[in-house]
Amino acid sequence: MADDIEITQTEETIDTNTAQPTPQAATSLTQEERDLIAAMPYEEARDKLVQAVRALENGGLSLDQSMRQWEIGEALAQRAESLLADVRARLDAAQAQQAQTASTAGTQENLQ
Repeated sequence: MADDIEITQTEETIDTNTAQPTPQAATSLTQEERDLIAAMPYEEARDKLVQAVRALENGGLSLDQSMRQWEIGEALAQRAESLLADVRARLDAAQAQQAQTASTAGTQENLQ
């Protein structure tokens, strides 16, 4: 990841429940860094998350550096969670398919 810190302006979105703008936190991550994280396989995201956490736990970082590590960690954690959720959904679908197949195994329905 790039060592440069690029602060973006705070963006606003509209809360659909209240129709009020809700501020989005500014981030120091560039679009390129967000794209890299979004393309990472689970193992790489997990390993880089561990590195970010260790950097924070070891201390010695400035406030800006700590915030950057935290933002990186948050993005990596979201990526890993997303990948795990996809795997869980595929496993659930496979188990449901297997249960459906098992319920008709050895019956006339299965032979047709």
